Amino acid sequence: MDAWTGHDVPTLPGRAAPPALYDSARRAVVPTAPGPTATMYVCGITPYDATHLGHAATMITFDLVQRAWRDAGHEVRYVQNVTDIDDPLLERAARDGEDWIVLAMRETALFREDMEALRMIPPAHYVGAVESIPAIARHVRELLADGAAYTLDDGTGDVYFPVSAAPSFGYESHLSREEMLTLSAERGGDPDRAGKRDPLDPLLWRGARDGEPAWDGGDLGPGRPGWHIECATIALGLLGTTIDVQGGGNDLLYPHHECSAAHAERLTGEAPFASHYVHAGMIGLDGEKMSKSKGNLVFVSRLRGDGVDPMAVRLGLMTEHYRTDRQWTDDVLKAGELRLSRWRSAAAAASGPSGEGLLSAVREALHHDLDTPSALAVVDAWTEAALSGAGDDAAAPALMSRTVDALLGIRL
Repeated sequence: MDAWTGHDVPTLPGRAAPPALYDSARRAVVPTAPGPTATMYVCGITPYDATHLGHAATMITFDLVQRAWRDAGHEVRYVQNVTDIDDPLLERAARDGEDWIVLAMRETALFREDMEALRMIPPAHYVGAVESIPAIARHVRELLADGAAYTLDDGTGDVYFPVSAAPSFGYESHLSREEMLTLSAERGGDPDRAGKRDPLDPLLWRGARDGEPAWDGGDLGPGRPGWHIECATIALGLLGTTIDVQGGGNDLLYPHHECSAAHAERLTGEAPFASHYVHAGMIGLDGEKMSKSKGNLVFVSRLRGDGVDPMAVRLGLMTEHYRTDRQWTDDVLKAGELRLSRWRSAAAAASGPSGEGLLSAVREALHHDLDTPSALAVVDAWTEAALSGAGDDAAAPALMSRTVDALLGIRL
């Protein structure tokens, strides 16, 4: 599967230190320490609907990580998946009387367009679940052979992973068993499924059902993969046995990231799967949680269709810290549009305060767990000074423009 085209990222003078990021497992901000090539896996969309602002905010977070690593001199090997076969996709296709393949292809294409418009650096590998099924099935068979999976005896062919096979299960999310049970039921798990050894055991392979697509699983029989093993398999195949960052929205911390890490660690014998588990906050709308069930999703493509500059959207989503659950309102968008206009005017000024000072301050803000509110405030202060005629650095406006492009993804 192909990612979007991407764009040239300006190079900046000097070099930053690798960013420090909040690790959910250690519950602390810890410096990242990648090798020459930093590795990152980010969970992508299930393409049953258009890209909403929650998706966009999450992807901006990890775009900033990639930009910060590049600015620190690292190559970046970034992998993102597309869950192009799963229950929500099949349910939406059935509801709308549409072929699930057509639906997935259309929404994936729209997602690519939105990512391009928001100036996201594309992943090195953009991988669908369907194309990964042979490798996923192989891993499920390996877990069965290792005693780290079991098949239900109800004739369905469903295969589960026993959480008892992961002695450190729960180290990433730090949730109680009661909290895990609640979230499992809310987020795609099946804790009430009869025949499981433990209600928390996640699905590895769903045996074929009438009317559902299925693929050859070899000794598993026909079926399709579970969600968590999909991401573990793709990451292991393209990034190695351990990675620098596993990322996604904070709604993926449990069960998805907890389970996918458990699968990977059992398959490889190496732990932790990721040096940092990084999670972005949720986006609400006018004081309410944004969700498909409420029907209050704000889609990036709709904003684009209404003539909103994607750079204003990006600025609006960076106004508060990435880990904060935050609200999208008309005022947030208007503030983003005003900020973008002021920055563009300042970038066209004849001179301004020190460009090197601006670059250093933006780098410092992003180094501390992607502190975008502080980074935006730095650029705002420089902008107001430049527009008032302060400063005599003739090269500063061009460096300011390159800085916000390279580090914040804002094209002026």
